Amino acid sequence: MNPTIIATTLIATCRPTWRLALVCLLTLLAVGCGKDTRGLQSGAEELFTRGTKSMNSGNFRNAIGYYEGLEARFPFSNQAKQAQINLIYCYYKNGEPDSAIDAATQFERENPTHPRVDYALYVRGLANFSAQHKGYHRLFGIDLAKRPPVLARESFAAFSRLLQRYPDSMYAHDARQRLIFLRNRLAKHENYVADYYFRRGAYVAALNRAKSTMKDYDGAPAVADSLYIIVGAYEKLGMQDLAAESRRALAENYPDASNPKIVKKRFFFF
Repeated sequence: MNPTIIATTLIATCRPTWRLALVCLLTLLAVGCGKDTRGLQSGAEELFTRGTKSMNSGNFRNAIGYYEGLEARFPFSNQAKQAQINLIYCYYKNGEPDSAIDAATQFERENPTHPRVDYALYVRGLANFSAQHKGYHRLFGIDLAKRPPVLARESFAAFSRLLQRYPDSMYAHDARQRLIFLRNRLAKHENYVADYYFRRGAYVAALNRAKSTMKDYDGAPAVADSLYIIVGAYEKLGMQDLAAESRRALAENYPDASNPKIVKKRFFFF
């Protein structure tokens, strides 16, 4: 059997922490090999075929090993680019979101005009989107709005970039739907911060934060809560005319949300 295939099979069966060392070993071994182009292409094709077979059968761990070996051993082969794309997918499906994000970012950086950059952006957004919904906060029922939205911002940026650069991409529709959720998620966090300022008497800071939320996330359902905070801040600052104007805007744009009982449930200051 081809020595490269043997070594790559070892990679496929290793833990992720050992993969890098074995991939480096393959690269060093490549230095002593001959320059038979047909032989190199044959080896690359075999690795790609094995990796694709593993991927299609759902054995993503093995597929990762073959594709990583191909990248290390034959970086300039015809199969290398597609192997990079497949790696992005395999990392994501194998529960390695950080590796998927890194691979997607690297692919876009190295191949800015490649026709599959839209896919790299989509998976980057998807990996960050999925990661924010995993962890202890789900187990203990912790409100996401109270947590720093680092992953949500990364996901929002990737999906936004995808729609900006590739509005007709096959991934555009799903990206738009996820952006609707993310826009509201980010708006909720901003409201949480604004409410935090309000509860501590920093009414100007609360007002400015709520106004920024309305501007940055216009259309998100959580903007109704931003208006609540604005009304309360104006009242505390003695600006009754502006408070009344904001109340009218709240009633006109969110008639169901302006119910006093609902207001008391959301914020303590009414």
